[in-house]
Amino acid sequence: MEIGSKIKELRIAKGLTQEELADRAELSKGFISQLERDLTSPSIATLADILQCLGVSVADFFAGDNDDQVVFRTEDYFEKEDAELANKIEWIIPNAQKNMMEPIRVTLQAGGETYPDNPHEGEEFGYVLDGDITIHLGKQMHTAKAGESFYYRPEKKHYISSKRGAQLIWVSTPPSF
Repeated sequence: MEIGSKIKELRIAKGLTQEELADRAELSKGFISQLERDLTSPSIATLADILQCLGVSVADFFAGDNDDQVVFRTEDYFEKEDAELANKIEWIIPNAQKNMMEPIRVTLQAGGETYPDNPHEGEEFGYVLDGDITIHLGKQMHTAKAGESFYYRPEKKHYISSKRGAQLIWVSTPPSF
């Protein structure tokens, strides 16, 4: 199986350059280039890292079946520190490359910089600041607590509830509030 061309197709479909994918996977642009041309093969761990950055699991990459994750915990986040710009970027929805909206949390140090965001449509994202919530999507329920994020497409009847109260940032596009 030529995995390089499949990785290249996924990268292009997600609108990423080789350099952007390399940054997210903590690899070199040259390695991504060689991989896409099937001049080298990644280890299983490296392939898993690349596929996570592309929003695809190893199983889905080889089988094509996908069950979307709704709640993302701290251990799911992908982090990149940039000493030159004095900032830290966390992708709090790690597989967001498959979505139109790509939520990130940026922590700026003194003198740090960040990049502007672009408008998006048809998705909902949230970050729980305090408390616990339940996300109701049709008949499914997902719980999230402080420090966790959630993402879904509002294709089913949906709402959020909390038994003890909660504070959260909730982004809906297009706006529905």
